[in-house]
Amino acid sequence: MLLNDLRGRVRVQTDGKLQTGRDVVIAALLGAEEFGFATTPLITMGCIMLRKCHLNTCSVGIATQDPALRKKFTGQPEHVINFFFYLAEQVRQYMAEMGFRTVDEMVGRVDMLDVQPAVDHWKARGIDLSAILYNPPVPGRVARRCVQRQNHGLEQALDHQLIEQARPALENLTPVEMNFPVRNVHRAVGAMLSGEIARRYGSEGLPDETIRIHLNGSAGQSLGAFLAKGVTLTLEGDANDYVGKGLSGGRLVIYPPRTAGFAAEENILIGNVVLYGATSGEAFFNGMAGERFAVRNSGSTAVVEGVGDHGCEYMTNGLVLVLGPCGRNFAAGMSGGIAYVFDERMDFTKKRCNLSSVDLEPVIEMEDVQIVRDLVTRHAELTGSPRARMILDNWSDMLPRFIKVFPHEFKRVLGVSRVSQPYITGQPLPAVVLAEQVQHG
Repeated sequence: MLLNDLRGRVRVQTDGKLQTGRDVVIAALLGAEEFGFATTPLITMGCIMLRKCHLNTCSVGIATQDPALRKKFTGQPEHVINFFFYLAEQVRQYMAEMGFRTVDEMVGRVDMLDVQPAVDHWKARGIDLSAILYNPPVPGRVARRCVQRQNHGLEQALDHQLIEQARPALENLTPVEMNFPVRNVHRAVGAMLSGEIARRYGSEGLPDETIRIHLNGSAGQSLGAFLAKGVTLTLEGDANDYVGKGLSGGRLVIYPPRTAGFAAEENILIGNVVLYGATSGEAFFNGMAGERFAVRNSGSTAVVEGVGDHGCEYMTNGLVLVLGPCGRNFAAGMSGGIAYVFDERMDFTKKRCNLSSVDLEPVIEMEDVQIVRDLVTRHAELTGSPRARMILDNWSDMLPRFIKVFPHEFKRVLGVSRVSQPYITGQPLPAVVLAEQVQHG
């Protein structure tokens, strides 16, 4: 639609308010100045479609954690609320034109739909929508919408038992400890319990280790999802995808059965997309994870003994230590936080890491060395990891095989200089690094 046509469609009332949802959207597209507004239209959040949300460089302060850029954000939650009020008004107008009073009356009424060729384009030619718009001849007693509530089986959720045993902690902050077997039908274990904690104590949660849960078996999806501060969930066994999704201050510890005859560091312990969107808390995994480990992690600390493809993708904050092999495309779109990788195969720099947004450096700064050693030590204590023990017992020989993954954007915010070339395990350190190593002892 032409810009002039859009201008002609906008109608402004005398009090300066836009009349309909369509008008608000058009005004937002054209800009407030087009109509003499002193303020931004209600729904304008400021997004200018830079398409670089993953780079932490959003110039209008929406998709960024850079304090300097976030100051430029002018939107308010009320803007979105108002937009949806306008949107609902426009929908009701369309429904009234068609003779409907409720959305339920519209469901299944394909007889009210028609095909109108909007664009004469070669991709649209020959498209047959008759199968989609087919109106089956069924009697009126057959429902065309959901009329029966789905049974989600929530009454069988393990969290009901967790909540019941955790009542002393929930009500009086009395520490509790419990043991349960777990099966793969038990999904999102810990999520409902964390909800109870959030309702009572908000984001502050409980004091550390107020609730200690010990599980044994194979857990289903989303084990420890949104786990709240004060809850330590330990699993002896293995878990499916989405472990620690949205981790919110709790602690996750997972290790294989003590009687297992296989090497934990060579076998998959947890599934894909672990710690997706985690905001805080800790996780220690004595085994390998699947693909997309710690994607969009924004604050949690994690130790794992190997990851699949796309590890730390779009990570914005937090700390990740990988004590084993990595798949392809590690750190793609990573804009914040730090990762340390034990380059077991000595191919991380050349084959495993996506270097478009990160620098790779040797672990020589005393602060980095202490962080890595402390994490390996805690990992050994909490999980009994033989690999962690081996690294600690041979610390001097193992330390040069650690690589620090440092995002460019994080460096820019901190005012840290970029490196001229990525560090490659086994090669001599650059001269500037050797000088720093002498300076810092």
